[in-house]
Parts: sequence; structure tokens; C-alpha cells
Amino acid sequence: MDLIEIDGSFGEGGGQIVRTAVTLSCILNKPIKIKNIRKGRKNPGLKPQHISILKILKKVCGANIDDVKIGSTDLQFFPNEMKRGLNLTEDVETAGSISLIIQVLIPAVAICKKSLKIRITGGTNVLWSPTIDYTQIILKELYARMGIKFLIKMVKRGYYSKGGGIIDLEVFPSERIYPINLNSRHTKNIKLFCSFSKIPLDLINRQIKDIQEKLLANGFKIQSQLKEETSLDSGSSILISSIDRDSIIGVDSLFNKKTKKFDINLDKFIQNNSSVDENLADMLVLPACLADGLTVFQVKKISTHLETNLYISSKITGCRYGIGKLIDGFEVRIEGISYSCIK
Repeated sequence: MDLIEIDGSFGEGGGQIVRTAVTLSCILNKPIKIKNIRKGRKNPGLKPQHISILKILKKVCGANIDDVKIGSTDLQFFPNEMKRGLNLTEDVETAGSISLIIQVLIPAVAICKKSLKIRITGGTNVLWSPTIDYTQIILKELYARMGIKFLIKMVKRGYYSKGGGIIDLEVFPSERIYPINLNSRHTKNIKLFCSFSKIPLDLINRQIKDIQEKLLANGFKIQSQLKEETSLDSGSSILISSIDRDSIIGVDSLFNKKTKKFDINLDKFIQNNSSVDENLADMLVLPACLADGLTVFQVKKISTHLETNLYISSKITGCRYGIGKLIDGFEVRIEGISYSCIK
């Protein structure tokens, strides 16, 4: 079988290209070759979390992979049949993002109608990736509506730079991947969750109060939860979520220990009346391109991440997609190739 060649420097040129490509490679049993991985980044090539993903995929689908290492810019990936009922343990050995690792594992295992239990040690709440809370609440809600189910048990938080976070993940086999139709946000009810470790409670409370006041001033009704959870390093993170029948929107942020504030873009959350947030739009693409039917959603902005994911997914699966301009944002349509063709 010929390899599908992918330019890892295309579009935003980040690690999402690797994650999307190897996930679809496993599901469709199509070998791939990725060149120029993260070519334009300050430290190009594979990072520790990519190596962890590849190591785990060797175990769960018997993949044959080039002898790669941190910094490798080329990858050849040859998948095999997904194994059943594995129970694994994996240590990233850094504060590498656990959330980015399980973004690959959950759809790869579930869509292949297999199950998996795995304990992963690494970073649960780190920069440049979704927090584990975003994964547990926002991504889980989206995936459940599309027929993909998983459970996460938080064992220990892990912040940058020491990591040491631990989660237990269980993935269940999917019977079918459903398309979804999400129009726009209707609710003003939101949930705010904040976890912290080794940071003064009064400092966290002041930040939460400022955030709540701004949300209340914009008409939102807030259900808040503040939880102290011990970790190796000091840190804190916040997740604000808004979920209704026609929308799934979340925004998360880490506490900046230099400025002593959460680096959160509240205006983006407040002004977003679309159906998904910018990050979830990226994550929606992969299951949508495999779904049995047409997925439609609205997003405030077409990011380079979304454009890249649409391109890579369509190149590997053959799905069709279109983007239309709305008065206040964009509508994205993805015609899935139908799960029935996946063996």
C-alpha cells in the first residue's frame, strides 16, 4: 500500500498535524509519511508528548514506526490492527501534555470499536494545550454526542515544570459515529471550575471574584467550584464552560505566577454566540470526517489550526468540507465518509 505523504510544515505547521495524521492512519489502516514536522518552530521536530503517543500506538495497534527521537522531523507510520482490551501504563517523564496524548488515543481506540484502560503520568495543566478539565468537560460532551465515550479519573494534578500529574483513562468502543448540527449559543448559564495548589487562597479568590464580576455584568449566571488539589509544583487553572442543546463552548487558562493573574480571554468567551469555541472546532473535525452524514457547526473565527486540520483530514479520509461566511462568524460543513466503511 502506498504511503500518504503529508507536509508537516503546512498551515500552522504544529504538532496537531502529527496527532491528526497518526490517529486517522490507525483508524483507516493507511500508512503515512510526514515530513518537515514542526519545521518553523523554535525547537522543530517531535516533542516528548509525540514520542509518548507513538510508543503507546505501538502497543495498542502494533504500529511499525521509524526509529524516531525527540527532534526528528520525518516520520513513517505503518498501522496494524487495533488490539482489544489493553491495560497500560505510560510515563511521559516530563510535564508533557496528557490532554494532547489522549486526543489521539480516545478516537483511535473508540472508533476502531475497541476498549482501553491506561494510566498516564505527565502534565495535566500545562501551557499550549487544553487542560485536563477542558478535556473532561468540553471534549467529553462533544464526543458523547458523536458516539465516542470515555472516562477520566484525576489521580494527581501536574503543572509545569515538574509535571507528575496522573490520570486513569478508560475508552469504550463506539458503535457508530454520529454527525452533529450545532447552531448558536442560547444559554446564559455557565460553570466555573478552578483548581489550585501551593498558591495562597486569598490570591486565587481575588482573581475569581474579578472574573465573576465581569461575567455577571454581561448577564451570565454562574455556578462556581474552587478546589485545592496537591501537586508537585505550584499552579492553578480555571475552566469556564457553557453548554446547551445547540452549543458547546469553553475557555480555560493557567495562573500566571509572574503577573499573579489568570491569562484568560474573557471577552472572547463573552462575545462568542457561535456553537463551539475556537479550540473545540479543531477537535471536532476528526470525528466529523468519519461520521455517517453531514456535520454543521458555527465558529467565530476560522483559525489556521482549523484550516490545517480540515486539509489534513480531507487528504487522508477523502471527506468533503465547506466554509461559509455568516454575519457574525463562519459556518463549517463536513460530509463524513461514513463509519460503515471503517473495518
